[in-house]
Amino acid sequence: MTDTSTAHPTNPFDPDALNAAEGLDPVDPAYVHVLRATTALNLIPLAIGASVFDYLLIRHIEGPYGLITALAWLFAVIVIISFPSRRVSRWGYKIGEGQLRVARGWLFRTDTIVPFVRVQHIDVGQGPVERWFGLSHLIVHTSGTHNSTVTLPGLHADLAAAMRETIRRHIQTDFA
Repeated sequence: MTDTSTAHPTNPFDPDALNAAEGLDPVDPAYVHVLRATTALNLIPLAIGASVFDYLLIRHIEGPYGLITALAWLFAVIVIISFPSRRVSRWGYKIGEGQLRVARGWLFRTDTIVPFVRVQHIDVGQGPVERWFGLSHLIVHTSGTHNSTVTLPGLHADLAAAMRETIRRHIQTDFA
């Protein structure tokens, strides 16, 4: 009998175990609410449009009114409830000695390491929904063209500012 826990140390379907195994810090849990709000703001107009389309189409074909409307709203509710929490759990970051590591994704995992010596400038952004929840996103611009901008969303506003200052101080000491 073989021990399967040593063969596969992490469950590929458990994003928290994956980030913990890689030593990554998770984004702020409140980021789920930001994603839900922005997803709702994007999907609700589509669901309303489907409702109007359903009303106009069913009148002409004399079919069962409400089928397209119900499907559109059901789809919107499922996406708003399930997808944001899955996305948030698949983000991780680590600010280390001389570099920032940002990992995201599950099926297509992207793991980006940004050496501080390549950083051109750093931004801390905050949209209206992020501001409502006290969150920000850190944007690191690097030299080069491919992946020259790395964005880390879902950070508490104070943490994002502190990370910006840490990177800024490191850049100043590299060029001093």
